[in-house]
Amino acid sequence: MAPTTVDMWFDPICPWAWITSRWLLEVRRVRDVEVRFHVMSLSVLNEGRTDLPQIYRDLFDVGWGPVRVAVAAERKYGPEVLDPLYTALGTRRHHDRVPIGRDLYVAALSETGLAVDLADAADSTEYDEHLRRSHLAGMEPVGEEVGTPVIHVPGPDGSRTAFFGPVVSPVPRGEAAGRLWDGVLLVAGTDGFFELKRTRDRDPDFR
Repeated sequence: MAPTTVDMWFDPICPWAWITSRWLLEVRRVRDVEVRFHVMSLSVLNEGRTDLPQIYRDLFDVGWGPVRVAVAAERKYGPEVLDPLYTALGTRRHHDRVPIGRDLYVAALSETGLAVDLADAADSTEYDEHLRRSHLAGMEPVGEEVGTPVIHVPGPDGSRTAFFGPVVSPVPRGEAAGRLWDGVLLVAGTDGFFELKRTRDRDPDFR
């Protein structure tokens, strides 16, 4: 049987999406899945909102840069570059606390063997149409009330199942990652299931 295709939409600035992405890579080790990454944008999602605290508005202002660079790389090299590029960006941003900016983009592009001049895309609207199209593809099936991570998988009947989450910290490892995956598929594949949630009592843990 072919592996289950798992499509995840991420924004590099989101720490919770980063943890979920590392969990999916653990799942890939213990379950027969193929993980494909796509770009969504919290800056697009929250565009024009004036009810947000200033700290989030500032973050979403600079958040255009990483997603534009990621989409520019995808357009130049193909979608398969998003996996290593996201890893390079996320490791520097979330583990090493590198500020969002050109130094981050150039270092990540260099590590993954991509053209460093793609960093110029951070300050350009050239790829915004492609960014918005990728964002919409991920978000349309789950609605505008959620952010990232968003995951799409084939449902029990072969149709697409799309959901936000899981939001988890720290990264489940090994068979624990596989068990969480099994449970997520079970609840997400249940017709009429919408929400399972509790208040977060810890910050993102990147171990």
